[in-house]
Amino acid sequence: MISKVLQSYSKEMLVDIYYVMNQIREFEEAAFRLFQENKLRGSMHLYTGEEAIAASVMALLDDSDYITSTHRGHGHCIAKSRDLGRAFAELMGKETGFCRGRGGSMHICDLEKGDLGANAIVGGGIPIAVGGALAQKLRGDKYVTVAFFGDGASNQGTFHESLNLASVWKLPVVFVCENNGFGISVPVSQSTSVKDIADRAAGYDMPGYSVDGNDVLAMLDAAAKCIDRARKGEGPSLLEAKTYRWKGHWTGDPEVYRTRDDVAEWMKRCPIKKLKTDLVQNGIAAAPELQELEERAVEDVARAVEFALNSPEPDPATVMDGVFYESM
Repeated sequence: MISKVLQSYSKEMLVDIYYVMNQIREFEEAAFRLFQENKLRGSMHLYTGEEAIAASVMALLDDSDYITSTHRGHGHCIAKSRDLGRAFAELMGKETGFCRGRGGSMHICDLEKGDLGANAIVGGGIPIAVGGALAQKLRGDKYVTVAFFGDGASNQGTFHESLNLASVWKLPVVFVCENNGFGISVPVSQSTSVKDIADRAAGYDMPGYSVDGNDVLAMLDAAAKCIDRARKGEGPSLLEAKTYRWKGHWTGDPEVYRTRDDVAEWMKRCPIKKLKTDLVQNGIAAAPELQELEERAVEDVARAVEFALNSPEPDPATVMDGVFYESM
């Protein structure tokens, strides 16, 4: 399967995915340091260890495709927008942020790039994605909407209602469940009735795929099938990406529900290292070339942090901007 997937995509695309994954990893590590230095507003939910999912899916989309995100949404936003500076500025509550500092970590978005926004409510972005896909279908577009959500959200009513309606109307939406093993501190095995969340697709008459979310090639193979089906007007799909978050649920999480050994075992399955190995061993890219991208990602994040730190605070006189809708 590896060779087949590698042959399906250009070197440029695969190497760019590697670059984006490194940008996300460096961004999250820097964000955590800035949080510890009290330079960010509020707590955060970090995407460290899950980078393959966002980078792979977004590589198959363009700016006209929509996504909806979760409270753990930095990775999605970065992979879709490709603007690290504005992302850091948003986390710092600065005027140059995507939402002029109003959204912060859990409501970050970039409408110009089709990112309809992160959502602090578990499962809150799923019906929004259905609405976006409905708009696309009514306009006669060939675009798709991707809804990202966690394993905990698959037990919310919004999940079931959204899959049902998307199937009834054959909407161009792909439901991507990022199953990182825990809903806050509750293991999936103690909260979910099925071993594979993708099995729930059968109840809504749509394809369901369960793949290794740490494997870019597996993600590309499954996501491409789902996105192609949606673009053809054949309706929605459910894609479960099994992964693991390296950090706690949030930046102050004591993590008493798992052991350091568990985390260490999953860190051995690092998605970035796996893709690097696949690219080098299959002659797609040389190790020095990828090392250069790793170093560039570090430099990108450093510049982005500097941009955000030097950005202005919002003018208090504009505090009500965007609160009310002004009709024509």
